Amino acid sequence: MLGDRLSTRFLTNAFAKNLGISTITVENAYAQLIAEGYLYSIPKKGYYVQDISTSAGGEEQEVATPPAAPPVPEKPRYFADFVTNQIRPENFPFSTWSHLMREALVNRREQLLANPPFEGVLELRAAIASHLHAFHGISVSPEQVVIGAGTEYLYGLLIQLLGRDHTYAMEDPGYRKIEQVYESFGVPFAPVSMDQNGIRIGELQEKGIDIVHITPSHHFPTGITMPVSRRYELLDWARQSGDRYLIEDDYDSEFRLRGKPIPTLLSMDRSGKVIYMNTFTKTLASTIRIAYMVLPVQLLSDFRKRLSFYSCSVSSFEQYTLAAFLESGGFERHINRMRSDYRKKRDMLLTGIRESGLGSFARVSEQDAGLHFLLQFHTNLSDQELAERAAARGIRLAPLRNYYFDTSCVPEGLEHTFVINYTSIDEAAAAKALPILEEILRG
Repeated sequence: MLGDRLSTRFLTNAFAKNLGISTITVENAYAQLIAEGYLYSIPKKGYYVQDISTSAGGEEQEVATPPAAPPVPEKPRYFADFVTNQIRPENFPFSTWSHLMREALVNRREQLLANPPFEGVLELRAAIASHLHAFHGISVSPEQVVIGAGTEYLYGLLIQLLGRDHTYAMEDPGYRKIEQVYESFGVPFAPVSMDQNGIRIGELQEKGIDIVHITPSHHFPTGITMPVSRRYELLDWARQSGDRYLIEDDYDSEFRLRGKPIPTLLSMDRSGKVIYMNTFTKTLASTIRIAYMVLPVQLLSDFRKRLSFYSCSVSSFEQYTLAAFLESGGFERHINRMRSDYRKKRDMLLTGIRESGLGSFARVSEQDAGLHFLLQFHTNLSDQELAERAAARGIRLAPLRNYYFDTSCVPEGLEHTFVINYTSIDEAAAAKALPILEEILRG
């Protein structure tokens, strides 16, 4: 009963003797009941029953049964997926990666168990700065490099740094996940249309844009490479206001398949208006969530002052392994090998399209800039009908119109155009898929 005394020191000893256990065990049991709120103790008097009524009237509240988790929908199985960008297992450098990870476990035990700086471990930031200088001719200090678990995470940091009272913009068509990031942070944003040279400068002025996300080296999804004249126009637009910045997303620049890498906006910037962003999910694997951004020097002080309370979101184990991969030359060798492999895949697909009956129903464009190209079909089927018929036969396709914010705004001449990502396609899948697409188009 409530308030009843359960035991005294004498009874505790007797209880222990009767059960053949230590008095310490009995006292620990009472201590646990006190910690959980079932008993309370009064010094030199004993243990008493605690009031554990759940309401003023002492009535027990009904415990709600948690709803059952909904069944996980089974993902459609495709033998040919032209949408995903996942790397094939045979292309990941498992042996080199595991060797470098073991070395880190042996040689960096103390560093691995220490919390990394909020911007990321210095070794990785220095290795990235060296890579940017060697590959792009960009000179930045390691202090400007910030590591994060994916570009979406870094984008959230940028919104907090630059402010929620600015108007943000993205290219239309464009990477739709950026729109979701803007919405989740409650910031004003607007899509800005494009012409054959990239994002329209006049529309930035008309819509009162302050900060714009762009993919100038290989626009996603159209594949356009922004010419140098438009780049200088953008830089001039950004210089006209202290609140304006360009976020340069250089997501697959390492895989340009013809000619030298396109100079980045950052390498052309003399006013500190470009925030450069890149990721290793394209070059290594989508499951390695390591991205980085390079901040202009004038933003570093404010960034450290306002956001240094965040912990680094990438494990030290992965950071030290990646740093060693970059420093040892393993990353450069991997990129060269993958560029050769992707070029062969692209050429295999283009040859298959050209030499098969599908070539009579399709036109290829923007095939040299990166890991996808555009394929325009000559058909009376709607984009949705074509995608659905292909899916029913095990082929996954994504129409270009899906990447427009207003699907009614697809320009004339780009109807029935599909974005073809070929990173996960093998020769056998392509050989099977192309005749099926021809058959669908023939009706």
